[in-house]
Amino acid sequence: MASNKVWRNPSYLQSSFGIFLFFCSWGIWWSFFQRWLISGVGLTNAEVGTIYSINSLATLVIMFVYGAIQDQLGIKRKLVIFVSLVAALVGPFVQFVYAPMILAGGTTRYIGSFLGSIVLSAGFMSGCSLFEAVTERYSRKFGFEYGQSRAWGSFGYAIVALCAGFLFNINPLINFWVGSAFGVCMLLVYAFWVPSEQKDELKKESDPNAEPTNPSFKEMVAVLKMPTLWVLIVFMLLTNTFYTVFDQQMFPTYYANLFPTEAIGNATYGTLNGFQVFLESAMMGVVPIIMRKVGVRNALLLGATVMFLRIGLCGVFHDPVTVSIVKLFHSIEVPLFCLPAFRYFTLHFDTKLSATLYMVGFQIASQVGQVIFSTPLGAFHDKMSAIMPNNDMGSRVTFWVISAIVLAALIYGIFVIKRDDQEVGGDPFYTDRQLREMEAAKASEAK
Repeated sequence: MASNKVWRNPSYLQSSFGIFLFFCSWGIWWSFFQRWLISGVGLTNAEVGTIYSINSLATLVIMFVYGAIQDQLGIKRKLVIFVSLVAALVGPFVQFVYAPMILAGGTTRYIGSFLGSIVLSAGFMSGCSLFEAVTERYSRKFGFEYGQSRAWGSFGYAIVALCAGFLFNINPLINFWVGSAFGVCMLLVYAFWVPSEQKDELKKESDPNAEPTNPSFKEMVAVLKMPTLWVLIVFMLLTNTFYTVFDQQMFPTYYANLFPTEAIGNATYGTLNGFQVFLESAMMGVVPIIMRKVGVRNALLLGATVMFLRIGLCGVFHDPVTVSIVKLFHSIEVPLFCLPAFRYFTLHFDTKLSATLYMVGFQIASQVGQVIFSTPLGAFHDKMSAIMPNNDMGSRVTFWVISAIVLAALIYGIFVIKRDDQEVGGDPFYTDRQLREMEAAKASEAK
């Protein structure tokens, strides 16, 4: 997965192990969160959509706060340690607070949903973007490839996803407690494992005479006034949003219903999800190569194309084998959104603002989309399922509607997403072909 040189990089090892544990802590319960709300709690699709909308509202607020704070902290880990502590408490919180309040119904359910949105977002949904932003910053500071380190996160998610379905069939609450165990390990890694090169960098940043490397509050607020950023926000709102709305809110139940019993469906979904994320971790190493061939802009548009085809084809087919094959396209889709999005921000904007830009332009945009789409699409899903109960046509029609929205976003993106050589405000990006041409030009000049 990495060269010998990378394996000798202590910051790469620490960052990779930390993000690996984070995705283990999150993936063990998140991959079956929708199934738990449907089969364990007994909510309808519309009610699940409301839960997801409330979670997304909390996430977009907390995420912006996280981005602003982390850009001020630089490489300091205070916020990461706080998030790790929240993750370590997810098991007792869900069993003794969240689950009883959701099951109570009425006003108590709404209060529980509100509390849960804060805790689950602070520890995981917003925490995901924070860990990715911190890892990306470390990669630039300490000389390793972000995609290689982020791949370990997908690898961790894949490992726990293989077990999640079997644990879920025993007792869904076990998944949350295992998440807590990984959270404790993650807390120990970020609290006590500090490589010497990071200690040296922290000393430099603490020097009052050193040149400031962190953005001012005014610069961070100015991010929201960038028209070019809002152009990308619209694209992300109409594409990356559906990772949660489709893949988390709708697909697990649709897939489980393709099997003779719910238990078989849950176990098979866990295995499929695990295998898909194993492939995703491998694709994290492949996508940087694709970017070097086609460029950042084209890689981002390719991700939207894969999403349009994958969601649409899940509605076209209705057998477990073919749907499983289509689901595996998700393994290339996630890296094609995640890695080019980060590189797009460091290419066209000031790199000091990378955490804020990534969270606002990529993650918060997706959360706003979830707030907008989760409840109405959940209600539409329920209505279509009641009208067309045979062969899960209600779900399939809903998938086609989502696919059409992604297609519209793809067409929009072709016209508005900036080329790699257009308005370069950060670190330039060159494809392999451009680098060869530059080297050839230098060689001819030398002659």
